[in-house]
Amino acid sequence: MTVSLKDVAERAGVSIKTVSNVVNNYRHVTPAMRARVQLAIDELGYRPNLTARHLRKGRTGIIALAVPELGNPYFAELAGSVIDVAAEHEYTVLLDHTGGRREQEVLVSQGFRARVIDGLILSPIELETEDLLGRDQDAPLVLLGEREYDLPYDHIAIDNVAAARMAVRHLLGLGRSTIAFLGARTDRVNEPSHLRLRGWRAELKAAGLPAPDSLIAPTGGWDHANGADAMNQLLDSGVTPDAVFAYNDLIAIGAMRVLSERGLRVPEDVAVVGFDDITEGRYGAVTLTTISPDKQTIARLAVRSVVNRLLGTGDPVGNGSRELRADFRLVERESTLGRRQDGR
Repeated sequence: MTVSLKDVAERAGVSIKTVSNVVNNYRHVTPAMRARVQLAIDELGYRPNLTARHLRKGRTGIIALAVPELGNPYFAELAGSVIDVAAEHEYTVLLDHTGGRREQEVLVSQGFRARVIDGLILSPIELETEDLLGRDQDAPLVLLGEREYDLPYDHIAIDNVAAARMAVRHLLGLGRSTIAFLGARTDRVNEPSHLRLRGWRAELKAAGLPAPDSLIAPTGGWDHANGADAMNQLLDSGVTPDAVFAYNDLIAIGAMRVLSERGLRVPEDVAVVGFDDITEGRYGAVTLTTISPDKQTIARLAVRSVVNRLLGTGDPVGNGSRELRADFRLVERESTLGRRQDGR
């Protein structure tokens, strides 16, 4: 049996308008009245029709999240956080996979789902500034990641340079001095791999150590196989580092596999630090030290940015962008510290 606002109003002994004010969380309701109506809602098991509510406001109740790789654990975990936060705002999330391809990112950003979604959260890889200059969609757009566009869209990221420096500083503090970087892409100056490479170089320079190209292993992608290939290429070149800082955890895990196969112990011979703090890194034979971005905060900032723009409260100027930073931390595990004597 469907419970209506009228049923709740009759149970609480108040008007339908009062019930509606409580359901819509209007501020001008006394605590006593709110508690009275909420008791009736709980007793009757009333559930608001969110679809109808959004449609009355001319909206669909759907936010799209477009990421490069749904199969990448980082983006899968981020998507889970976005879905949870969106639910708090009574929104459903539509997931889209761009493959990191420019044409697909352009298609998504230009609103090919404009009639379906109220807003878009996009994590671009290949998208260029000119691709967004002609965007004429009303749906708010929020950008994730380190690509900088100087356009009127909210942009949410962590400080990749500072995070990389923290990772390298940790390795230096353990007495490591020949620290390789795995996962570079030198053709894109604003993307995260370049910024993490910049942080790697800056911290080595601050320590008075060289950062030769011979310690940099580029990769064609960012998964386990790419990390394994890069580690093999580095070792085959005659370079045996005493530490590795990897662009992400997947590359780090692939590299650790190769180190083990080639008789090098982690961390005794080579210490390894990853980036992203994915679940897989916590349960390997050697648990992975990593930079942990605050994915929950990234998700919360992204969803709130979309919702605030829809409500007209996102920007005091009306059309300017906001640079919003999420925090990060270093999580120290066995790949740099070794296993504790008690085995835990």
